[in-house]
Amino acid sequence: MNRKVCFTLWGCLFILCAGLGFIPEPEGFVKKLMTLLSLIFFLPPALLLYRAGQCGDSATAALIRNLSALSLGLTVSLLVANFLTVPASDALGNILHYVLIIVSSPMFCSGYWALSLFFWACLLVASLQNKR
Repeated sequence: MNRKVCFTLWGCLFILCAGLGFIPEPEGFVKKLMTLLSLIFFLPPALLLYRAGQCGDSATAALIRNLSALSLGLTVSLLVANFLTVPASDALGNILHYVLIIVSSPMFCSGYWALSLFFWACLLVASLQNKR
């Protein structure tokens, strides 16, 4: 699997996880499938990082580092903003929640928030170490 295919697969998995994140409280097989998809979401970037380390491709490692940091930063910012807007209107809270679902798509798809944040942090740390 070459670099372009990995990035395309990663993008498709992002879109799929974002769409599935809008399903309210899935149960049974659907919940397990969504958790599995959110875990598979992190395989293409891990493969890209592994290959970047072997080939000395610092551009790919930097891209994954930036995407990981951006995802983690936006997720934290949107979570804080969502909590701060509790006294505001329901519409604003819903808009922030929908933006959070899209930005943090594997987090909502899996149902286990810490799992997605952990894997984003793993990608960030691995890309930082890969740079050395």
